[in-house]
Amino acid sequence: QVQLVESGGGLVQAGGSLRLSCAAPGRTFSRYAMAWFRQAPGKEREFVAVISWSGASTIYADSVKGRFTISRDDPKNTVYLQMNRLKPEDTAVYYCAASLVVSTTTQGFGFWGQGTQVTVSS
Repeated sequence: QVQLVESGGGLVQAGGSLRLSCAAPGRTFSRYAMAWFRQAPGKEREFVAVISWSGASTIYADSVKGRFTISRDDPKNTVYLQMNRLKPEDTAVYYCAASLVVSTTTQGFGFWGQGTQVTVSS
């Protein structure tokens, strides 16, 4: 069982930045690929970014490539999503997820956090 707790969401103006954090207490964090997904009102949950267990590989959705950066700090059992040059269309609830394999689909992840709201005003 992996518990995930997101933080760092909030309200920001377009063009601004936010950094999301996802804490995963436990000694097995370093074994998991970690990802961020997001879900806007009335839309399906969509992939944002994933980082492999080693941190050597990352994959980004085209919509965030060049603006968002995923990283992990294994001694702190935490994964981050640095979001720069935010746009109103980035507004969504952002979810952290964990899996033993790298995936870009919701079906590939069995552990989820409760989500944190990000709102970007125009």
